[in-house]
Amino acid sequence: MRRTWLAALAVTVGAAAVASGISQMATAGIPSRSQAGAPSRSPLRWGACPGPTGAALRCARLAVPLDYRHPDGRTIDVEVSRLASTKPAERRGVLLLNPGGPGLPGLPVPALMKLPKKVRDRYDVIGFDPRGVGHSTPLTCGFTRAQGEVAANPPTPGNAADVAEQAATAKRLATQCTRSKTADLLPYITTANTARDMDRIRAALGVPKISYYGESYGTYLGAVYTTLFPHRGDRIVLDSSLPPEGYDAEALRSQGAGFETRFPDFAKFAAATPRQYHLGSTPAAVREKYFQLAARLDNKPVHGYEGTTFRVVTAAMMRADSDLAGLAAIWHALDTNQPPPGAGDVGGGAYSDNYPAAYLGVICGDSRWPTALTTYQHNVAVDRVRYPMYGAFAATIRPCAFWPAPVEPKVKITDRGPSGVLMVQNLRDPATPLSGALRTRRALGERARMVTVDQGGHVTYLSGPNACGNDAVTDYLVTGKRPAHDRYCSAQPATP
Repeated sequence: MRRTWLAALAVTVGAAAVASGISQMATAGIPSRSQAGAPSRSPLRWGACPGPTGAALRCARLAVPLDYRHPDGRTIDVEVSRLASTKPAERRGVLLLNPGGPGLPGLPVPALMKLPKKVRDRYDVIGFDPRGVGHSTPLTCGFTRAQGEVAANPPTPGNAADVAEQAATAKRLATQCTRSKTADLLPYITTANTARDMDRIRAALGVPKISYYGESYGTYLGAVYTTLFPHRGDRIVLDSSLPPEGYDAEALRSQGAGFETRFPDFAKFAAATPRQYHLGSTPAAVREKYFQLAARLDNKPVHGYEGTTFRVVTAAMMRADSDLAGLAAIWHALDTNQPPPGAGDVGGGAYSDNYPAAYLGVICGDSRWPTALTTYQHNVAVDRVRYPMYGAFAATIRPCAFWPAPVEPKVKITDRGPSGVLMVQNLRDPATPLSGALRTRRALGERARMVTVDQGGHVTYLSGPNACGNDAVTDYLVTGKRPAHDRYCSAQPATP
């Protein structure tokens, strides 16, 4: 989670191109348009939105095929929101947003994400809950709160026996999902199908092209869309990119390296005021404190924080500079056996397992994960040494190891199509490290330009003070002006 708007979002849960387009659709294992039929152009009926989405938003429901290989068969509903431009004379089109996840609802995002006014004036801003999420035919695995937490964040293994024990739990969770009341949806809750839904949304809106801003997992969704429908994307912004294979086992493992790259920023921050946070007066001392706390909490939890919770909360809060002070306060509370700030809010209210169910549905349905226990035991042993802070957690076995095989081949991201993609990426991103983004940049070739920003944290646009990075995105969305070549933005300190 990052920014205030994403915290709020968490509460609502937690022509010459035709040949190219048909070729990409065949690669994705679905019929050509002549077989599948044109997307529906039925007008959307805008009305009140379900749930707390903001008074300015209007919402509509769109029926889309469950299985695009059989477009005249069963349909499911996708809920769409619109924040209309306040200056229709300046409006140039629509801008779809996706906040990532996967599994995060997107319906309230147009109201929650504080886009610059000049961007808002140029677009009707469109949000949507991806299929299987929120109000869009939601998935469930029937998880209890405890099961949902383990499904998303399994215990950090200390040895091979721990991985074997976790495998038994992961298998039970996978079986529960594939036998749930929405199990018949699971094969079709994929990134490729969500991209196809986006094109149905485009057609229903009555526009020939869509602009798009996606962050984190949303970058993979955007890359898949512009691969399947290369001439229906206008200005495409990918912020904090996954590798071109998407969110698979190796992308998750890469967070071990990302954590190590980002942690020095937090260590420097905490060490700068040792009398306030009491975590050490040098970055090395703060790093040592991490290992001390993780080991102690593995052995004996404090106020609901055990070792894995500590690691996951640290990783999540390092995603934004604005959260570093809060993270240091949590560490200090745990170190002194006090309730961490906000601990009383954890676990309150009614529980829905939609987030972990949809998260698993997408990451397990998109990719074939390793199935051999020994593979995970080996990866954990290697990554515990290479990336001792977070590597074992990121490498351990998950329910995807016991998931049915994907129903269609993965979309291959390529450089075929118009040049209209802008990538932005932080140097020290703990969740989607730079190495994976560079591979996506190479896969897109001349279709893309990339702006790399010397700052830490996950998500670049509007998340930090770097005017070079922020302006690159705003200028592209407003004017269509994109850097002629890949660009590097030097570090810019926060204003007092």
